[in-house]
Amino acid sequence: MRSYLRNPILLGLLSAVLLDLPFPIAGPMPPWRAVFSWIALVPLLYGLLSESSFSAPRYLQRSALAGYACGVLWYILNCYWIYDTMLYYGHVPAPGAAGIVLLYSLVLGLYFALFGFLIALCRKAFRSNTIPLALAPFFWAAIELAASRITSVPWDQLGYAQVDNFLLTRLAPFTGVYGISFVLMAANALLAAALLARSIHTRIRLGVGAALLIVLFQLGSLFAPKSASTSVFSVMLQPNLDVGMDNEWVGPVWDENASWILEQSRLTCTPAYIGLPWPAAKLQQPQCSQNVPPPGVVVWPEAQSSLGSNDPHTIDLLREMATSTHAPVVAGMLGHDQTGTYNSGVFTIPDGNVIGRYDKIHLVPFGEYVPFRNVFFFAGHLTQQLVDLQRGTDRKVFRSNGHTFGIFICYESIFADEVRQFAKNGAEVFVNISDDGWYGDTSAPWQHLNMARMRSIENHRWILLDTNNGITTAIDPQGRTTVSSPRNIRTSLVARYGYEDDLTFYARHGDLFAMLCGIISIAAAAMAVRSVARR
Repeated sequence: MRSYLRNPILLGLLSAVLLDLPFPIAGPMPPWRAVFSWIALVPLLYGLLSESSFSAPRYLQRSALAGYACGVLWYILNCYWIYDTMLYYGHVPAPGAAGIVLLYSLVLGLYFALFGFLIALCRKAFRSNTIPLALAPFFWAAIELAASRITSVPWDQLGYAQVDNFLLTRLAPFTGVYGISFVLMAANALLAAALLARSIHTRIRLGVGAALLIVLFQLGSLFAPKSASTSVFSVMLQPNLDVGMDNEWVGPVWDENASWILEQSRLTCTPAYIGLPWPAAKLQQPQCSQNVPPPGVVVWPEAQSSLGSNDPHTIDLLREMATSTHAPVVAGMLGHDQTGTYNSGVFTIPDGNVIGRYDKIHLVPFGEYVPFRNVFFFAGHLTQQLVDLQRGTDRKVFRSNGHTFGIFICYESIFADEVRQFAKNGAEVFVNISDDGWYGDTSAPWQHLNMARMRSIENHRWILLDTNNGITTAIDPQGRTTVSSPRNIRTSLVARYGYEDDLTFYARHGDLFAMLCGIISIAAAAMAVRSVARR
């Protein structure tokens, strides 16, 4: 029985289960579950570095396999929502949907395999647990950066588990989410060192020290900074359109929807949840004032509608929205020009002139385009458009009423190094339009929200997150959701926000910290390979 408990592959699988707990599973994550992020990877590290593992045959291969098993299972658990998306909206048969989740996990699990291999390589090269454990945070941050840049899937990086920790997230404006991942892995490594120590006194010292540090850092969740100042309000429409339907607005249907849009755009006060829409939360009815100033912006989300940038009816609607509210309008729709079709956010200034559009740059594979279409010919029906969408090329910002707005669309919010460029280009507030209807009632909308919250922290910007079916919310520069609307209903949200014009270190320099971790990791791996080769 004891040999099974020390099996690195089984311990890797245990780490995968523990690692799933500090992320949203089926709804908003209770903050206490973030504690698991401090210990989740201890079983894997222990399995990789225990004396029984090191002395077993094919140590490097077994270690890579242990990491791989951990990664594959974690991606299956964390990204199970891909199955629902493929089954219900992609119309892929159940076996095929399950196969897509498995293939996705098998590919991305290779990053965990690389981590396991590097830890084992350093153990073999330096004949000590100290050096691989000291290098573990560097390896982890570097591999997260590789996942972001190589396969472009930086989904639920470890640091997101602590998005509610107001002490630990103070790192994000300097290091991005990677600095938080680094600290979490360092704590896991320290606990693993306590378990691996031969002396009972060393175990106690390391264990108690690690526990005290974890408690100290985790208490950061209890000390929220003061509320961010606000100067204006936004109106965000949540149409709750069915993503599985065509949603063509013809004749009376157009008139009905246009009338609703105009009516909702003129609202100055709406019921809302304070913070997140928890299952037991109750809508709060604010005190509504008369003769309020115009809103700072009116937002229509990314949604499967009949709005199009080259449609005269759409242009007339945008003009009426802007002039009747005396506010700029950001509206998600398909953008059309002679170069192709885009997923766009169209910007209209208060006098009714459409001054430009932001075309989404980072498209979703199999959702907005089919990569290697000749190979994946069977997946063409996963896109709602007749042709693949084109990529935008410019992270434009738009200016109105003396303030500058940056727009990014849906999936783009998970790419920290891309979002920060809007702040660098002058955006004083971010508008994130999204259609989370593709995720259904799974963990994905909540995971997506936490990643957007980290973008607020990294760049010290308000984010107005307007979605088709929820979660529609305003996020302050500390990453807090101030008010939000109910999910899966047709409604609107009036939310106050402010403008910020400072540039954080991360907004200026991007992934410098993670790149430094990468350089150190490559150098350490090269030294380890050289040392092993000499022997």
